[in-house]
Amino acid sequence: MVLKKVIIILTAMFFLLINLFMYMTITRRLGNNYSDATKNKMVDVGSFLPFEEESNLARTGSSFYLKEDDDLPVLDGAAALVPVYASVIDNIYPDGCVTYEGGEFSDDNKYGENFASGSAMQFQNTIRGYNAMLEGSVDLFFTAYPSREQLENASDMGAELEIVPIGLEAFVFFVSKDNPTENLTIDQIREIYRGTIRNWDEVGGPDRLINPLLRIEGSGSQTMMESFMEGDMIHSRDPLSIFGGAIGYSFRYYLSGMVANDNVKMLSINGIYPSAESIRNGSYPISANFYVIYRKDNTNENVIKLVNWLLSDEGQTMIEACGYVGL
Repeated sequence: MVLKKVIIILTAMFFLLINLFMYMTITRRLGNNYSDATKNKMVDVGSFLPFEEESNLARTGSSFYLKEDDDLPVLDGAAALVPVYASVIDNIYPDGCVTYEGGEFSDDNKYGENFASGSAMQFQNTIRGYNAMLEGSVDLFFTAYPSREQLENASDMGAELEIVPIGLEAFVFFVSKDNPTENLTIDQIREIYRGTIRNWDEVGGPDRLINPLLRIEGSGSQTMMESFMEGDMIHSRDPLSIFGGAIGYSFRYYLSGMVANDNVKMLSINGIYPSAESIRNGSYPISANFYVIYRKDNTNENVIKLVNWLLSDEGQTMIEACGYVGL
């Protein structure tokens, strides 16, 4: 009887120690690992619908207008540029040209949109939207510079593209707001994403593993990252890195103005914070153009007119009002 009680007590102590070990080595670290940066948010397309009174659009006005009986170019783009092309439609397109399957906007499907096939606005995101432009159902596509694979795909289809820069944006790196790290150098970021720096204490931060987040291949952010990394970066993460603090990358306005995730903060790079002013004056070191792309064989005369308007003072004013930086 005594032996049985001893066995029960020892068994209980064994499981208690196992639970304590799991808490100290996994649960506790995951709860305090500066990894709120892993909480992905999708853009709320419903906040950027043209002709809706409450939409968060740049209503700067225009002297160029398209009428109902015009051949209206269909616009699509990357998630980060929804405010730009939605504002274009709101400023120069006729009311009623944006339509929805079922009669009203819904965010119940994969990309948060239910735009009808005849709508002047679409939201298929980077990969599907770019392909739709190649296939001809989209006239103008708003995006970061296309990836090598996307350009090869266009070539394989025999599609010659016009790729027109229309604004500037910062490529940024972000961490949890609880991570005390405020600044990294370009070299440090590259070493992190090449797997040679693996702990935050190597860059002046806490003793935590670094969890380098990756984006989907073909997305605007991933294409920009591969260019920044000069084609030499990790393609998978160390499984143990999930116990560390995350770092991710995106475009400035997408992170700060669209998804507005209060759990993350943007890092300064080489001591320069990614503000609109540092992008405009060229002091922030990782800035890039964003573009509107169309097929050269597109016969819709309003495509060229719309692109010229984007490059005009009125168009650049609208881009600035959207929260980006004009050319």
